[in-house]
Amino acid sequence: MSKETWRPDVFENLFQKRHDPWDFENSLYEQKKLARVLECLPARPVSFALELGCAIGVSTLALAQYCKRIVSVDASETALHKARNRCEGLGHVTFIKAFLPEDYPVLAASGCDFVLISEILYFLSACDIQRLAVRVTQSLTETGCILIVNWTGPTDTPCTGDQASECFIQACRDLQWEPDLSVRESSYRIDRLSYVPNSQEGESEPGAES
Repeated sequence: MSKETWRPDVFENLFQKRHDPWDFENSLYEQKKLARVLECLPARPVSFALELGCAIGVSTLALAQYCKRIVSVDASETALHKARNRCEGLGHVTFIKAFLPEDYPVLAASGCDFVLISEILYFLSACDIQRLAVRVTQSLTETGCILIVNWTGPTDTPCTGDQASECFIQACRDLQWEPDLSVRESSYRIDRLSYVPNSQEGESEPGAES
């Protein structure tokens, strides 16, 4: 099993060979997981969502009901073509082709208040997961949140779902983003993170009074 990040041509080939390689449209697993993801959205309205790994846009279409604006990203042009067709007529949804974390859309993502990363982290190396965590947290407002979803079954990807989740969470913790919700089902996990300001910021150190 290679520990290197899967390249974009791997995904492009998958979507060219099959319309829906992960059966997002018909799989009961995918339908139940998406319903659970929507239940884990923040209680406050989402003004600007960033979706990383949108594939053919099934989750994008569902998110569009809850978010005032969405930027959805995928590495496969074939998948994005299908996603654009699915979400045709939704003026508040934009699609961008980008290979993560290398081509992370810094400007397009700036100021978002919600990020969904569903079932893509384990396709990345540990180093690239950490790089992505830094870029995601830099894009978010301090009142925003991150939702990561990972398959926890057997896989031949660079990381297992649990390894990918923990790697991302630890990288976020180093930047003061902490889990505020964790859900574990039989074959996947969902973790939500929010920003936790350092309680000592702005406080004087003991003995520092003049």
